[in-house]
Order: sequence, then C-alpha cells, then structure tokens
Amino acid sequence: MFKKMGQFGDLAELMTKAKEFQARMEAMQEELSGIVVTGESGAGLVKASMTVKGELVGVEIDPTVFHPDEKEVVEDLILAAVRNAQAKANERGETEMRKLTTGLGLPEGLKMPF
Repeated sequence: MFKKMGQFGDLAELMTKAKEFQARMEAMQEELSGIVVTGESGAGLVKASMTVKGELVGVEIDPTVFHPDEKEVVEDLILAAVRNAQAKANERGETEMRKLTTGLGLPEGLKMPF
C-alpha cells in the first residue's frame, strides 16, 4: 500500500518506528526507576544506593567509622560513596539505553534523558 505513496510511505514507516520507540522509551523509564546501584568508599565502610535515574535511596555506614575526631573523614567517605554510586548509575543507564536504541539508526554517542 505504501509503495504507491513514494516518500510518504517512508514517512509512515518512520512514524510507526517513532511510536514504537516512544513506547519502548516509556517502558525503559519505568524500568530504570527500579534499578538500584550501590557505590562504596573506605573499603566498603560507607555505601550509598541510588536509582539509575539518580535518586539517592539509602546510605549505610559501618559503626566503626564513628569517632568524634574523624568527622571530616566520615563526611569525605559519604561523599565518595555517593559519587561512586552516581558514576555506576550513569554507566548502567547508558548501558540500558544502548540496549533500547540498538538498531534504530540513531547517531553514535547520542545522549538520551532518563
């Protein structure tokens, strides 16, 4: 049917693919909200957990790090764990997006929001 329409057939196919992509993107967004990664610092003494979308959902601190004179050390460990979790969340999000966009003919390195 679309062969007779020339370029309009290509446009119709593109629109169909766009709708499919949108549905897949919405499903991926929901899935990404449920994926939690954990970053750590101080050889696991401080852990931070966050969703791939960047929401911090938990911090775990080993009680052995609580010494009054080492307040700054604990703060640094927390910050390092959160940053580690953010890096892991970004990496995982990019991996999941590559799975979604493979075969769509999108430019290499295109950043997708999540």
